[in-house]
Amino acid sequence: MGCFWNGRSSLWNANDPMTWIRVIDYEASTGYLRELYDRVKGPDERIDNVMKAHSLRPHTMEGHSALYKSVLHHTGNASPVWWLETVGIYTSLLNRCEYSVAHHFAGLSRLLQDPSRAQVIYRALAADDPGRVFSGKELARRRYARKLTLTPGDMAEHDVTALREAGATDEQILEANQVVAYFNYSNRLLNGLGVTTRGDVLGFSPPNTDDLTEWGHR
Repeated sequence: MGCFWNGRSSLWNANDPMTWIRVIDYEASTGYLRELYDRVKGPDERIDNVMKAHSLRPHTMEGHSALYKSVLHHTGNASPVWWLETVGIYTSLLNRCEYSVAHHFAGLSRLLQDPSRAQVIYRALAADDPGRVFSGKELARRRYARKLTLTPGDMAEHDVTALREAGATDEQILEANQVVAYFNYSNRLLNGLGVTTRGDVLGFSPPNTDDLTEWGHR
């Protein structure tokens, strides 16, 4: 993990497909797939490639989209969305998932409305040194994220105890756990199928509601 993210994925290549497997475009979709596409589509009827990658098995797209919205954009979460995004970016950097870093750094920048602050956060996470910008329970939750991502088999009760001692509530611990778990799933989907950001519009996200079917990218 090195230089500052510039908003462009190095995986992007106009001569390459957006994934290593066949996908069904919006125009060719019908039935259940078209219904899901209409739910998650963004500007100009664009479908993010992370969702297109599911098009041969639409039921997995529905599961993915529900999990994503539950973890990051549900009113039942107490942690602010921008903070959850930083945990997701850190997890994705650890997994070297450029697609997720590109999308969620753009989302973080939009949420913060402070490009300089977003860059400072990114640089610290990319250097694997979150202590530059976070402290206390916020830093402790990133250390938890790092261990859960890189060595999940080594997790032990004392990892959660350390979070409580740093001031995190069990609710906050669960939210951090779910963000890390979701991004590890998504990163492996994306890296495993060679999904790129080609054609995607970065930085859009669904509204924060308690309705998992309400997307309306903003």
